[in-house]
Amino acid sequence: MKKEEEQLPKEKHDDYWALARQPLHCLLFLLPLLATYEIGVSLVSGGRQETVRNGADHWMRTGLRLAGFEHPLLLPLVVVGLLACWQVIGHFRWKPSAPTLFGMLAESMLFGVCLVVLGQLQDLAFRSHPGAVARAAHSAVPLSQPGNLPRIVSYVGAGVYEEVLFRLCLIPVLFGLLRALLMPRKMALAVTVVATSLLFSAAHYVGPAADQFTMFSFTFRALAGTFFAALFVFRGFGITVGSHAAYDLLVGILIPAVGV
Repeated sequence: MKKEEEQLPKEKHDDYWALARQPLHCLLFLLPLLATYEIGVSLVSGGRQETVRNGADHWMRTGLRLAGFEHPLLLPLVVVGLLACWQVIGHFRWKPSAPTLFGMLAESMLFGVCLVVLGQLQDLAFRSHPGAVARAAHSAVPLSQPGNLPRIVSYVGAGVYEEVLFRLCLIPVLFGLLRALLMPRKMALAVTVVATSLLFSAAHYVGPAADQFTMFSFTFRALAGTFFAALFVFRGFGITVGSHAAYDLLVGILIPAVGV
């Protein structure tokens, strides 16, 4: 029995570090954020949901609409379906762990703060004026209502859907393509991280909600993309989503309120 357990892949063990990476706990951790965003959009949109939806959400829904699918619940169901299929195909254990979910929350808050510190260090390096980091958080479709609630909704959505698009979808696809082209594994991973991080940054300057390009914001977003890609590879999708949402809420709501 002991020999069989030693032969199990690391992800099949019951320690926290493995469980937090498994799709079941990623899904359970993601569901409150997903529900908060979708319900929040309905509450603050005034019947015009496209004015509140985060940029990545808007892009993916546009793609689905062009493909002939327009149901408002389709995209969150696709996200849930992807993680559920991953759970089934990977033959992971259907054994939820509440301590694991609390640990993921703590890690997300910690990494969110780490990214704030990284941004502040870049701010010092660029000798920019205070507060520039907060304005480099992310782009979103312009909000139709003033106040914090629409912003909170948008920031939560960015944590979910930007990570779905740039990490959960693009990283495995690009890495798999490079490996199929016989690129060495480490080199393929490095190219994938750099390429998706640059795309993540560049995406904030295109479309109806495009931000004004500055070298500071582009560089910071590329660094943030690299940070999130590393989290995705080493700590899993759930913690990456949580860290992104935690960072956006910190710089978008709390830091401006205290004048940082």
